[in-house]
Amino acid sequence: MPPLTTPKSGDALFASVDRVNAELFTLTYGAIVRQLLTDLEEVEEVNKQLDQMGYNIGTRLVDEFLAKSNVSRCVDFKETADVIAKLGFKMFLGVTATVTNWDAEGTSCSFVLEDNPLVDFVELPDTCQGLQYCNVLSGVIRGALEMIAVTWYYGTSSICLT
Repeated sequence: MPPLTTPKSGDALFASVDRVNAELFTLTYGAIVRQLLTDLEEVEEVNKQLDQMGYNIGTRLVDEFLAKSNVSRCVDFKETADVIAKLGFKMFLGVTATVTNWDAEGTSCSFVLEDNPLVDFVELPDTCQGLQYCNVLSGVIRGALEMIAVTWYYGTSSICLT
């Protein structure tokens, strides 16, 4: 039997991945959102595109996360959400999230980022009402969860990223 390994801490995971400059990342993401607004014109279409981009990223990031984190299989959705909040966000964004607003069934929650690196330097004009600027993060979570066979219901029973 192979020796059991303990899961790495969020800080150890963050130190173990290659990173780009935070300002470059933030400004590049902002440029992508701006270009989508120009190309697609409808805010709702931009929201869908950001979610789809995140989904595609999440389906790939989950492999790196599982390979580097040494986490074992989670026993329930609450533990899964906690691992995402404390390890996943830390590993890839350098921040942790708080999991709140659980519904009675334990099937829906919110991730709250006190320090969201995607929104540094961002000011949205009034013409962007309804834009879910960080919708890429919801897509990343959706894609990663789908790859580990956790069903994601977008809407009434979902993880809401606030």
